[in-house]
Amino acid sequence: MGKVVVFRTTARRDESWAVVARTGRDTRIASIYPTRASAEADCEWRSQQVAAYRNFLERNEIAVPHYSIRPYRRADLPRAWRPLPALGFLHGGC
Repeated sequence: MGKVVVFRTTARRDESWAVVARTGRDTRIASIYPTRASAEADCEWRSQQVAAYRNFLERNEIAVPHYSIRPYRRADLPRAWRPLPALGFLHGGC
């Protein structure tokens, strides 16, 4: 009888999870996290912040950002990258 071998899936050391802000055609990395759980928590928090200001954004004809997460390698980040505040798009950040 064969033996079942379980392989642990380990993330590559240079891979992280990114919270991505998408506004229309613009896409920007809002923040980077080492675990998917922390990225999901931040994504949810950012979405809640946007929901709280949705009426204000629509009244002022400001595009509402949509947040999601995806795997991301730190090596792919632009050199001058900085984290984006949750409502940073109000200041032209996104």
